[in-house]
Amino acid sequence: MSKSGTTRIFVRPGEMPPPGDTDWERLDAMTDDEVIAAALSDPDAQPLTDEQLARMKRVSRVKVIRRRLGMTQQEFADAFDIPVGTLRDWEQHRSTPDAPARALLRAIEREPDTMRRLLTRAA
Repeated sequence: MSKSGTTRIFVRPGEMPPPGDTDWERLDAMTDDEVIAAALSDPDAQPLTDEQLARMKRVSRVKVIRRRLGMTQQEFADAFDIPVGTLRDWEQHRSTPDAPARALLRAIEREPDTMRRLLTRAA
């Protein structure tokens, strides 16, 4: 638990999140309008204003994957045989991964240990 009293849970793609206190039967019985009204009545869940949205920065998917693995740019580049300059360009939106690179990144995201092992054997 963090200092703010919020617990962070990290779930890998394809995994189910741990059970919580949500009454799913009650939620499933609500209409869309009731769900929206309930969400808007929560002072901590208000929609963002246009100004707030404009200030937000988009984080690259590559950076999200790398941070989830707890790796530096150099560690990630070395582990998955990606030039560190290319990785930096992707993370800073100076360029985007092409189709084969996107496939590699999806595989790394889903099975990082397997991909690391496979790429180490190939070298």
